[in-house]
Amino acid sequence: MNSTLYLLDILKFAVAGLIVFFAGWVFIKGYLDKRFNFRMIELKKESLKQILPLRLQAYERTVLFLERINPANMLLRLHVPGMSAKEMQNIIIADIKAEYQHNISQQIYVSQTTWNVVKKIKDDTITIINSATSALPEHATAADLSKSVLSHLAHLDSENPYDVALNIVKQDVQALF
Repeated sequence: MNSTLYLLDILKFAVAGLIVFFAGWVFIKGYLDKRFNFRMIELKKESLKQILPLRLQAYERTVLFLERINPANMLLRLHVPGMSAKEMQNIIIADIKAEYQHNISQQIYVSQTTWNVVKKIKDDTITIINSATSALPEHATAADLSKSVLSHLAHLDSENPYDVALNIVKQDVQALF
């Protein structure tokens, strides 16, 4: 009989201990959750202070890339008198690919929309250059290629795609603030 009373006493103390433990857990858990969330907010603010300059720099480099592959700028920059259209095509495409490879890491910091626009503009520019070159006679000059590409851009029904891309980048930057 003593052993039964002894077991009942142990059971009462164990149940009481569990009740006290769970009651304490409810109060302490609320405090710990609040403290942990506050710390996470502080960490997030600190990381934003460090990441924001990197993101702005990435957008700046994206704008620079779009300006550099804009045929109006690129054809003037890469033009060498006396060069054939085929040579100019090769130089332009190599330059576009090199610029893209140089800026490819920027996709980490810019929005997916912006990066998709950058890739599309790059691909479209290469397509324009290739199409213009294939439409020219075999002995065409780099000046002929430049005229053909600029003429193609001037006759687009829609807005200049390079201006549209720049506006998308600007909108993304404005959304940061």
